This record gives sequence, C-alpha cells and structure tokens, in this order.
Amino acid sequence: MEIDEEITLKKLEVFLSFMKLGNMARVSEALGQSTVSVHRALHSLEEGLRCPLFKRDGRKLIPLATAYTFAEYATRALRECEEGVRKTREAAGFTATRLKIGGLYSLTVRTIPQLLVGLKTRRPELDVDLTLGSNRELLHKLDDGQLDAIVIALHEAPRQGELVAVPMFDDDILFAAPLHSRFAGYERIDLQELRGEKFVSLGEDFATYQDFSHAFELAGFLPEIAMRVGDIFSLTNLVSGGIGYALLPGRVAHFSPQVQLIPLEARYAISQRIMLLLPKNRERDPNLLALAAECRMAGRR
Repeated sequence: MEIDEEITLKKLEVFLSFMKLGNMARVSEALGQSTVSVHRALHSLEEGLRCPLFKRDGRKLIPLATAYTFAEYATRALRECEEGVRKTREAAGFTATRLKIGGLYSLTVRTIPQLLVGLKTRRPELDVDLTLGSNRELLHKLDDGQLDAIVIALHEAPRQGELVAVPMFDDDILFAAPLHSRFAGYERIDLQELRGEKFVSLGEDFATYQDFSHAFELAGFLPEIAMRVGDIFSLTNLVSGGIGYALLPGRVAHFSPQVQLIPLEARYAISQRIMLLLPKNRERDPNLLALAAECRMAGRR
C-alpha cells in the first residue's frame, strides 16, 4: 500500500509529542516550532491518513481511538528508523564510540596494551571491548560480525577477498623448558632428543598448537602430551612447574622468569606472523583506520 506523501517522520514526531504532552503550546516549546506549525502538521497528518485522529472542543484537540491506535505504530516506526540510522552510521564508522577488538592471550603482555594506548591517543572518545580467544574462535566472531577487528597469528596473509590484513611482526616458535632443566646449556634444540619426554600444549583451535604439531611432523614422531590447556598463561605455568616441555612463541618470554626459551634447530624453524584482520567493507571506518595505523607502528617498532 502506498503511503501518502503527507505522512512524514517529522509529522510523526510532532504527533507523538502532542499525544504525550496534550497541549500545542507545550509541543511548540519542546520541538522549537510555532503552534501554527504544530497544528498544521497534525491536520495534514489526518489528511494523509484520510481519517480523523482528534475531535475539536473549542481550541482543544481531543484524541480519538484512532489516534491511540496510530500512536502505537508510529512509536515503533520512529524507534526502528532511529535504530536504523544509528546502526548505519556505526557501520560507516561515523558516531561509533565503541570498537570490539579480538586478540590472542599471548599478545596481552605488551602488544595489545601498546595498541590500545596508541588508539586512545588517536581517538580519546573511543571505548574498546577486548575479547580474548583462540585463532579459530576469533575468526568465527569476526566473520559473524561480533568483532570489528582481530589481532591473531597466521603463517601468511589471507587471500584477497572479504578481509584486509595488516602485518605487524614475525615471531619464532621456541622450545620452552623450566629453568635449570637438563637443556639449560643448549644453544639450539634438536627435537630428535625429545623422544619420550612429556609435553604440555594448547588446544587444537590455537595457532601455536598447529605449529607444535607441524614441528613434530618435521621431526618424524608424535610427542607425548601430558596435558592440554585453554590459555597460554596456564601453559607457561605448567612448564615452569615441571609438568612438561612446550613449544611456544618468543613473545611469551616476559610471562614467567621461571621459563627458558631456546631456539630450535634450523630444520624445525617455524614462525608466526602477527597481523590485524578487519572486514574489507569497513576498511575506511575511521576507528579501524586508527587501529590499523597503530598496528603498522607496532610493526615498525
């Protein structure tokens, strides 16, 4: 059904204000319009609806049952329109005051705090929600729109398509052992010497677990895993407590003074690339542009 051109959002605003305040002078003051303009808006709205909304009692307008019915739907229409405008502006990066960023646990000691400090300097009005998780979890949430951007570990940039990648730095996978272990004096570790040793690892959703598995594929044997955990802090504590050895990225060196990180022999060398990922359709979002600029600076540092 075609909606008459006399029915506009502005007139709906005037109508709902009158239904709430019940007096043209008060509506005029609230909306900053003359009483003549308020009266004209209500009268033309009736013309557009082709049915009366009020009965006249001298200078007063008394709402009819039709007015209360129309008010219910007009309220919903304005609310939905306002929400649509807000969401559209946020999607375009305008007026958005909150950014939802995902990151790896292993990046929370230095990398992510530095990014957030730099981002707040660039956009002080911006609030940030930080979600921590595995590579797989964060990619899924980015794809679902639950996150605006993520900082994760990959071995190569994703193919050109729906995501934009901003590389930051490369991080080598190292052998992790408690201080004063029998490997303390080693300059490099040959994984062949670790047959029969116990290891602790992350779950399969984590990039570091994939690197752990790949390294032992290169070594030609399956390691004995004593325990799996869901975050890298717990994993580091298990290593320091002597529960098992691990293969960890170099960025965890600051997690615990009780853990020693030793490079692997060259034939087992694996590195992760830390990068920012964001949706391509939002790459001009001012908030994400500021975040990308901070990530590039972090890479140069």
